Amino acid sequence: MINPSSLDEAYKEFTKDLGKFLPDGIVSINLQTLHDMGILNSANLEKPTPDNLSHQFHVVETYDKVTLYNEQFAVWIIPQNSQENQSTLAMIALLQNNKPHLEIAYSTSGVYNTPRYILKILQHYLVEVLDTEAILSLMNKKKD
Repeated sequence: MINPSSLDEAYKEFTKDLGKFLPDGIVSINLQTLHDMGILNSANLEKPTPDNLSHQFHVVETYDKVTLYNEQFAVWIIPQNSQENQSTLAMIALLQNNKPHLEIAYSTSGVYNTPRYILKILQHYLVEVLDTEAILSLMNKKKD
């Protein structure tokens, strides 16, 4: 399992130049994004976030962020509070060879900046990253 101090070093490196690691930028969560993800479907919205999501991760909480990590992922949840706007930035990295590779980051604000939405969006992106990795793995196997 990756060392939490290694995750903190990776976090600092990522945040120094997010544009380098995320050429497509940070996904801004809005009504259309939630609709496209299927999160606004009343059946999905009413379902509680599965316990296995919260139990799958080790949690390190500091004054400026919460770090979640397991064998596959590192996730940083960073509240960003200014006088005019409160938002949350979440960054998801896939752990490959015990090294984090930043895959996606999203920002929530306003009515979407609640733990419920932040965790449902996180769950959506974790599944999406795993699905993409599975497809890439299959494609590589077919080449061999």
